[in-house]
Amino acid sequence: MTRLFGTDGIRGAANVDLRPSLATALGRATAHLVVGVGGSLVVGQDTRRSGDMFVAAITAGATSMGVDVHSVGVVPTPALAFLAGNGSFAAGIMVSASHNPAEDNGLKVLDPNGLKLDDDLEDDLEAVILRADELPGVEPGRLGRSVHAGALLGQYLAHRTALASAVSAGGLHVVLDTANGAAHSVAPAILRATGARVTVIHDQPDGDNINRRCGATAPESLMAAVRDYGADVGFALDGDADRCVAVDSAGRLVDGDQVLGILALERLKRGGLDRQSLVVSVLSNGGLQHAIESAGGRLVRTPVGDKHILAAMLVSGAGLGGEKSGHVIVREHTTSGDGIVTATELLRVMTTAGVGIDELATQIPLLPQQQRAIRVRHRDQWDADEVLGKAIADAEARLAPHGRILVRPSGTEPVLRVMVEGDDAAMVTEVADAIAALAGERLH
Repeated sequence: MTRLFGTDGIRGAANVDLRPSLATALGRATAHLVVGVGGSLVVGQDTRRSGDMFVAAITAGATSMGVDVHSVGVVPTPALAFLAGNGSFAAGIMVSASHNPAEDNGLKVLDPNGLKLDDDLEDDLEAVILRADELPGVEPGRLGRSVHAGALLGQYLAHRTALASAVSAGGLHVVLDTANGAAHSVAPAILRATGARVTVIHDQPDGDNINRRCGATAPESLMAAVRDYGADVGFALDGDADRCVAVDSAGRLVDGDQVLGILALERLKRGGLDRQSLVVSVLSNGGLQHAIESAGGRLVRTPVGDKHILAAMLVSGAGLGGEKSGHVIVREHTTSGDGIVTATELLRVMTTAGVGIDELATQIPLLPQQQRAIRVRHRDQWDADEVLGKAIADAEARLAPHGRILVRPSGTEPVLRVMVEGDDAAMVTEVADAIAALAGERLH
């Protein structure tokens, strides 16, 4: 049986793969296993049309088990993590499919510290979900209540505004793309607290336009807007605002590994990088590793997923980590990826250095890298195929000494992901195409 929880919660097409009955079961299971009778659960959502349906279903499930549900409405995922970790809540559930299209939705459970559940607890929760109908509910006099708690968002807004107010970005013009998503009402005010002039685009959510030709996964309109307005920098959030991508003054996308490098190198220079370590996933570019190590730092690699990034940060004592996709965790400020914090930190580094983000990015020259996603039926059996294995080994020998190949099955889609990196751009592309084609043939 397919596991319910993927790399970032439970996701699927709303009302098709992901039904309200599952959300009700999750509400009951979370109340039973994580919260307990008489406890409280905080629930938030992004701007998808299906969000109200899932929040109602979660509320029905949790209140039937004697748990109060505080619904904060539309909030960024990092805001829900902040509230779950700073209030009187035993858990939080975020209803969001992050950067996915509006037709999808997702359910993400957070613990009392605002952290994603560890794998063992997720496994236990999944087992309870599958028998949620068998759980004994409470008698009528002990039913939980549904509480409208939208005012709680003010706590997050105040905290992040205080961080932004410590930045002196007066004179800079910023274009901000909120992806018609969860941060459309809070991100502009927070960034304006830096003193920057902020022009906002894609901030009119209608339930169906979240991430549609906008946001972190489709930054082309932001790139054009930065050029058209003559702005100094642009930032694009995704639908739930846990990631951020940056665009320089010429409208060019700044690689996510360079964003991580900019923040890490500035901290290394002033002695502010905890343990002198930056935590990244296996996908991060070898050029980033070289830049960090050349500056006296250390790069720690983890499996893909911000859950793994944070776990390694906690174990190693590192204060900064993230993924090239735009998830960045600045642990002195937050325990989760927060695209607004990332943008604020980049503005701080730019103003401190007195240079543009394009000049800062040149400190981290990247190796040529190519990624492929191949739709296959047997993605989990790729390493059992001897022909494919030999082809990968032969290709790695060609790319040596600085090249590498990473093959991994997607945790959310029926695809095999292939990443190839090396000194020679033409060879990298050739190898990526060849491995992708062979994988498609062998694992169809």
